[in-house]
Amino acid sequence: MKLLILGALLALMLLFPSLGAAVLGVAVAVVSEPLAVAFALGLVAGLRARSRGWSR
Repeated sequence: MKLLILGALLALMLLFPSLGAAVLGVAVAVVSEPLAVAFALGLVAGLRARSRGWSR
């Protein structure tokens, strides 16, 4: 699924070269916000912990 999304994003960037600057600007804006980075890391950690299943 991740590869499909990445492929679609790359295809759009090839079709519309100006889209690359917009995607880069959004990525920089998100990374510059510490709260957004902390939320994303917490979300990834929570999903990873749940996917392991039950351990006794």
